Parts: sequence; structure tokens; C-alpha cells
Amino acid sequence: MIRCVKTAIYFSIPVCVAALAASVAEPSAKLFENEFVNVVRALEKPHAKGKFHEHKTNRVMIYLQSGSQRFEYQDGRKPETFNWKAGEVKWSPSGGMHSPEVTTDQPFNIIEVELKNSGAAKKVAGAQDVLKVDPKHYKLQFENDQVRVIRVEVGPHESIPMHEHALNRVSVVLTDQNVRSTDSQGKVETVQHRAGEAAWGTAKTHKEENLSDKPLEMIIVEIKS
Repeated sequence: MIRCVKTAIYFSIPVCVAALAASVAEPSAKLFENEFVNVVRALEKPHAKGKFHEHKTNRVMIYLQSGSQRFEYQDGRKPETFNWKAGEVKWSPSGGMHSPEVTTDQPFNIIEVELKNSGAAKKVAGAQDVLKVDPKHYKLQFENDQVRVIRVEVGPHESIPMHEHALNRVSVVLTDQNVRSTDSQGKVETVQHRAGEAAWGTAKTHKEENLSDKPLEMIIVEIKS
């Protein structure tokens, strides 16, 4: 089992939680890997206690369904229980031998973005940075030397003006995605993903339109290495 660590940092949960909670947990799988990240989907099974283990790399954790976990530690810390919510995202630093156990009755998935490189502490300051261009739809969740993590919430048939992604990124789709993307050269493509999928993206300038009758929600993990 692949689970939590020393410190949990919590963030607000958006309005699409009901849709996320209705999604079905899927088997563990490696989604993709490159020189910057290893991205996996972990299935947490109810009432199955994991062996003591530790994680060598820092991670960003995105929870696709709700659930609770109890953690025991080998360093003398008291056991802790964490109550995860569908759509929650947190920073999980490396280290610390721990044994997790799901204490709720339903399985849930975690998308884990394992970071291979130390951070370069890059600052995104361009005039077309999406947080400046469209703060209505793009909201900063947290930032450190390795990542900048952004939550995206776009209503049915809403549009996002031309903006820049200056860093490589992992996009984790929390609701089904059907988007028309037009880049700065006028090239148009339709991007479709199912809830729970993750994709790698490189630097890009584009505008987007949600083609769906339903809201779009996703987490963007920008990589500062």
C-alpha cells in the first residue's frame, strides 16, 4: 500500500464533491512516469492494515473519494486518524515509517504525484500567468520549492481567456473533461478525459472552453524542476 507521511496540509473542498463521491474506486495502477514525476493511482481497501514502510520522495496527494485512515508510526508518535474528502489535495513530505489502515467501509483512490527532483523554487511571474488572467476559475491551493498546485473549476460552457502555462505540469481530472483548446498559433484541439485520469503537459499558451453541460474540475500540479 502507498500512503501518507509526517505532515498533512488541508485545503477547502469545492462544490463538485457530490459528483466525486459518486465515482467508483479503481485498481491500483501506474498512470505514467517521466524524468520529473512518477504518477500512480493507489487503491485503499477498507479494513486492510498495511505493512510499515516509508516514502523516499515528496508527493502531492489527490483524493478521488472520501474515506478515513488510521496511521501508526515507528518513531514513537501517537497513532492519528485522517478523514479525507473527495477532491482534497495535500502535500506529503518524504520519510517516516508508518502503517495505514482504512477505517471506513468503502475503498477509495488516491492519485499520487511522486516528485523525482529537488525544487528549483521557480517563480511564475508572467503577465499571462493563469492565476492573474483568470482568478475566477484558477485558484492557488499551495506552493513550495517543488510545486505550485492549482484547483480549476469551470462552469458548463464557460470559457477561459488566453493564458500561459510556463511550467511542465500534471493535470488530474476530477470530473469528466470535454474541452476545446485553442493555442496562441490558432491550432484547435478537443481534449477529453474521464474523471480520475491524469495527464502530462508541457509549457503552453492557449485559451479553453468547457464544451460540457456539467462543471469541470481538475487539479494542476506544476513542476518546478
